[in-house]
Amino acid sequence: MFMEFSIHKATAEDASIIATLFDAYRMFYQQPSDIKGATEFITERLQQNESVIFIAFINNVAVGFTQLYPIFTSVGMQRTWLLNDLYIDSSARGKGIASALLDAAKDFGRSTNSKWLMLQTGITNAAAQSLYEKNGWHKETDLFYSINL
Repeated sequence: MFMEFSIHKATAEDASIIATLFDAYRMFYQQPSDIKGATEFITERLQQNESVIFIAFINNVAVGFTQLYPIFTSVGMQRTWLLNDLYIDSSARGKGIASALLDAAKDFGRSTNSKWLMLQTGITNAAAQSLYEKNGWHKETDLFYSINL
């Protein structure tokens, strides 16, 4: 059965709606539940225009989101976006919502004259890797390093 869904760009007024999904996303990555912290974090990002979030709805219920952070490429001298978060509630998976959110991110990147979008996922997250590759994303061979501060 086909289920219709809609996607819209979030505003700060959507923070509490996103926070529940954001909290579930963080728990997927073995973080403790923290609805208050999730709400504060999302509210701050949106109020300060530090991220762009697209939310997916089925029957006016939020079932997924993706969050992008602005970055820049010095070599390319252009804006780029880091697609940092993508989450679909388990009840809504397999309905094309993740692909639609990825398309919304790509359309947004094009509309902001961005050079590219980038993302990172866990090396063992085969389902996510398959989704990204199915949607035209390419695995990079550059090495990334990090340091905890």
